Order: sequence, then structure tokens, then C-alpha cells
Amino acid sequence: MLSVLLGGGGGLGWKHGNAKFVRHELAAATPFYSLLLQDTYSLKCSTSPHFNFSTCCFKTYCKRSSEEHVTHNNNNTPFPQGFSALKQVYNPLESENLWSSFSLYLFTLHIPFSFGGLSVVSLLTRQPVLDPQTQALSLLIIQILELNGALVLFKYTAKPHYKFTNFFKSNKLLNDRNWLVASVLGFGFLVLLIFLTSLLADQLFGSKPVNNPILKEILLYSDISRVSCVLAYCIVFPLLEEVVYRGFLLTSLSSTMEWQQAVAISSIIFSAIHFSSENFIQLFIIGCVLGCSYCWTGNLYSSIAIHSLYNALTLLITYYY
Repeated sequence: MLSVLLGGGGGLGWKHGNAKFVRHELAAATPFYSLLLQDTYSLKCSTSPHFNFSTCCFKTYCKRSSEEHVTHNNNNTPFPQGFSALKQVYNPLESENLWSSFSLYLFTLHIPFSFGGLSVVSLLTRQPVLDPQTQALSLLIIQILELNGALVLFKYTAKPHYKFTNFFKSNKLLNDRNWLVASVLGFGFLVLLIFLTSLLADQLFGSKPVNNPILKEILLYSDISRVSCVLAYCIVFPLLEEVVYRGFLLTSLSSTMEWQQAVAISSIIFSAIHFSSENFIQLFIIGCVLGCSYCWTGNLYSSIAIHSLYNALTLLITYYY
């Protein structure tokens, strides 16, 4: 807060030519009406309730409007980094706790649930080979459990009083960054990039089957298996991965480095966590597009929407082709 003391001699170096104020003939109880400074910032001013009769001056407290301060310092760009709005987002994790918290999630939740969950179901049901419907239902339940476990874990490792809903709060400085527009553009750009990289991969390494035979079998087995698969791939998976990799990881990284570096690092981790070497490049591209969308809008709505649409497109292609 900028404190300005206006006195008989100008006070703190301020000259009478730089300010207009109500003169001493007004009663002491009269409100302080105006203070116009020759500056580019807007100042919100109020007088102290104490009037000093010995110096016959008002003590006025002024502060810059935070929105105008950010805009002025960045050449009318409302964000410190230009493209990215994540500097305006409250950082959920302390930098020294980031990697320990993420490692805890990886080894206690992600790997056991995602890669060992179906094996546990097979042991419990005493079925060496699960039928497609059981696989789909089990996959949905396992991912819901992992999502809830991740939220509980990060709640206790995040900064005090941090709320999960902060990822979805809209910033009034982001009115021109509509998440719906970002979702449509991001999805179209993602599909184009994946199509081009697939063509390039086919030219370099030969064509490979597009369909996942296990996923196709699940989709064709029954209505229950189809609904369970759609819920898992289009709702639970996007919500889980966006909260973890974009919400907690990318937001925390962007507070310690440039947003481009943060997007690249989080995308590499996102791709590596899937443990699929043949799809590493495509998963990295997906992570970059989702990360850029999150950086641009400042909330997770757009990245979740793009992720859900892409997974839905994958299910449609698998089902029909």
C-alpha cells in the first residue's frame, strides 16, 4: 500500500502541483473528496480517521488497483508471462514437496490401481481370464478409486486451505479467453497433429493396426460394458489425469520455471507414466496440447473437455473400424 502524507510543505516530496485536495476551510469531519495524481495508475484513496490539527494535514492511504497494476507492467497484457495465465493461479504444492507428493501418488495409487487392479479382481473372482463386461466394470471402479485416492492424497500434501475447486475458478481477467472456444480449437489442433504424426510414423516404420482388440471386444460385448467403458474413458480418465498432471503438476512447475518448460516436462511425465513406448510421441503431443490449453485459459475446463473429446473419438474409431 502506498501511503501519502499531504502537508503544508508537500510532504514526502509531493508537490502541490501534483495533487488537488480539499482545503482547510472544510470541516474536519468532511470526507476526503479527491486526490488526482499525475500517474498512470488509478489510486483508491481514503483518509485516516485522525486529523492532525498541529500540521493541518490529512493522512491518506492509496493503493493501486491490482488489475491495472498487472496490466500496466505488461504493456496492456493482463498476465506476467503473456500466453500463460497460470501465474494468476494459486500454486497448490510447495516446490520442495512437489516430487515427493507426485512419487507417493505414482507408487501408492497409479501403478497399483492402473496396472495391478484387474489382476486383483481376477484373484478375487477366481477367474484367470475376465470376461469383457467384468473388465469394463472393474476398470471403471478402479479408476474412480484412484481418482478419490489422488484427491485425498493431494489434499493432505497441498498447501493449507487449498481447495480442489481452485482449478475451476474463472478469473475476471480471463473474460476474453473462453474455455469453450479453447476446447474446440484445441481439439481440432490435436486431431490434426495426431493425424500428421500417424502418417509420418507409417512412412518411417510401416503401418500398424489402429484398433485396440481388447478395447474393441469390450465395446462390442454388451450395453453394460459399452456404458462402463464410455464413463471410464470420457469422464473418469480425463478428470483424473487433468487434475494430477495439469492441475497439480503443471501448475506447481509453472511457479518455478517458464510455462513452456513446465508444459514440456509435465507432458514427458504424462507420456512416460503410460508405459507405452510405441505411443510415447503421440502421448507427448497430447500432453502438450492439453497443457497449452490449461495455460491459456487458467482453469481445467478446456483441457478436460479436449481430453474427453479425444477419448470419445478414439472409442468411436475403435467401435466402428
